[in-house]
Amino acid sequence: MNSCSIRNARRCTGRAAIGLTALGLGIATYVGTARAASPNRASNELAFDRTISRPVLERYLARAITMEGLLHGRGDLEDNIRMLKDVGAKLVGRSLCLWGGEANLLRNLERAKEAVPKLLAADPEMILQACLFEIVTTQVEQVPVPPWTFTALNQPVEQRNFRYADMLYPNGRFKDHWRPGHSVPDVSRPETKLWFYYLGASFIEVGCEAIHLGQTELMNHNDRNLDHYAQVLALIRSYAAQHARRHLVLLDSHVPSGGLVREGRLLMDFHSFPLRIKEVPDRPQEAILEVGFSDGIYGRSKGGLTPSGWHCEHLPYLVEIDNWGVSRQPGQPKAGGIWIWGYDEITWFAHQSREYRAQWLRYAWDWVRRTDPNGYLQMPGSRTLRSPLDGLRWYYANRPSAAVPEGFADEEAIKAVWAADRAF
Repeated sequence: MNSCSIRNARRCTGRAAIGLTALGLGIATYVGTARAASPNRASNELAFDRTISRPVLERYLARAITMEGLLHGRGDLEDNIRMLKDVGAKLVGRSLCLWGGEANLLRNLERAKEAVPKLLAADPEMILQACLFEIVTTQVEQVPVPPWTFTALNQPVEQRNFRYADMLYPNGRFKDHWRPGHSVPDVSRPETKLWFYYLGASFIEVGCEAIHLGQTELMNHNDRNLDHYAQVLALIRSYAAQHARRHLVLLDSHVPSGGLVREGRLLMDFHSFPLRIKEVPDRPQEAILEVGFSDGIYGRSKGGLTPSGWHCEHLPYLVEIDNWGVSRQPGQPKAGGIWIWGYDEITWFAHQSREYRAQWLRYAWDWVRRTDPNGYLQMPGSRTLRSPLDGLRWYYANRPSAAVPEGFADEEAIKAVWAADRAF
């Protein structure tokens, strides 16, 4: 067991109908703003087209940050651009992050379409990530199925909307899993594949070059050989090869099993998983990382032939400070399972003092890199919180300002960790 704690740190426990044509996008290729690479870095260190090498991929993973909802109105866009450019972020995770709410899809894609050029003007090397999660709601029935989606999946073209019931497990598994009318889709269903392909193509069209696929292993109980996943992901990749800015989309998902591998081929370009932070009950609010705690991915990322054509024993991966809710005893130890002092990971983190957060980010970065060289810490930039004790609802790493009055001022800590790293 490999663990390490931070001692003598100051803590503060008190605070803690939608087709691409309707978008005006058509099926045209998105063209990003072209600018010279940063003068202090060789231009080929982040260059890729159609495939991505392991060194280039790992440079992006080494500068990954979560910015949930960045492209559709979460936070102040201009200040977020300032922060991302200043800290040197390159892979901007969850920037188009839609959990259900399909009725708002068109509006959110329109907002993303307007925001993407501004971000790429600030840094054309940046990769923006969208999310295709393990949820579908009854609102999906408000979304028309575009004809080209039927054609891509060799289904008869019809004039209709997506069908919620046809995406669910036939045996009722995971129906209403999240709440009534909010279920886990079954990737083996033809309707689910229509939906996934439609979303993937839509995200690529607005300029996203990465897609996080959520908890893929909740959705493949009728796809144990991964034939259905392989089909729909190949279609999304094919669309990217024709229409993405650099003819490539990077796919990842949470993989408690260590990865999705079909006939020796990895389905993902990189893996991802929560950090799995472990509380230290006899040290108020402290928490550590430990190999073997819960289902942590450390040392377990599967290998094989990557979509870009190179082999690896273990696929590179990101670990993130995840969110999922609050226990029945917020702020208290021994809630069980994977709770940290009664909270999910990001809410626990947000309740610490600024000094402790800075120390903990440095500790977590070093621990992950030392424990498994295939892993990289994805920094927290913007993420949902859930804290009934003090009403905290969102975490922003931005320094406090008129634009972001609720900023946690962690951007300097992130910048310092990355500045000390030798990825570049």
